[in-house]
Amino acid sequence: MATFTNQATLSYNGNTVNSNIVTGNIVEVLTATKTAVSASYNTGDDVTYIISITNSGNTPFTGLTVTDNLGAYTFGTESLVPLDYVDGSALYYQNGVLQPAPTVAATNPLTFSGISVPANGNAIIVYETTINNFAPLGEGSTITNQVEVSGSGLTAPLIATETVPVASGAILSITKALSPANVTENSELTYTFTVQNTGNAPADATDNLVITDTFNPVLSNITVTVNGVVLPITAYTYDETTGVFTTNPGAITVPAATYTQNPVTGEYVITPGVTTVTVTGTV
Repeated sequence: MATFTNQATLSYNGNTVNSNIVTGNIVEVLTATKTAVSASYNTGDDVTYIISITNSGNTPFTGLTVTDNLGAYTFGTESLVPLDYVDGSALYYQNGVLQPAPTVAATNPLTFSGISVPANGNAIIVYETTINNFAPLGEGSTITNQVEVSGSGLTAPLIATETVPVASGAILSITKALSPANVTENSELTYTFTVQNTGNAPADATDNLVITDTFNPVLSNITVTVNGVVLPITAYTYDETTGVFTTNPGAITVPAATYTQNPVTGEYVITPGVTTVTVTGTV
């Protein structure tokens, strides 16, 4: 609701008299909300947003412009945008009925033009964005983006915001290497497992990380190391008959990744946390 004031002036015979000041209110009939479908985000994720515009008045609004800043934030003297609009993803509804795709007048900021809201009805715009390299990933980070609805019939633009937190936790991957590639009988063979964590939290003992492998050919007299330190035999099991090797839950941990923002471009560089496990035995 917007408040306005007004005062009249009476002039006569060189005299001026002011009236009392009257105060009124303009009741806004158009409201806007913005909602993210995703509860959190991580690097490379898609985040779907829903903009809902409701008209409680008896007159339709036409030719509105809806602008989303895609989470823009200030970095030094620059403005960085952590979200990219997924081209062609926008859906536009009036009173629940799908309409022709809205006109995308610009993508940075994302701008939809020609939006109409029926009398005593609503309009909804649904669209997808992708997390890019300007999105903060450290634990506790968020992306807050603002949408503005403007156009004829509005006393002031409507503003709606939505904040999405970064996902917290470990994101693990594993690769395996063999050395040497050509091995003779009764000689040593080493398998190297490299576990990387691109998440913002470590994989600690409570995450119950387990590495399982079946060695073929079967190894005998194995030695296991984690980051160069011998892992005690109480931390894993190995069957020299079947070649099945399994680390105990929580015996291996992986540190969190680190995120460094380039001071020039503002892009984030991910340095994964790494744990290296080796198993050496005789073929």
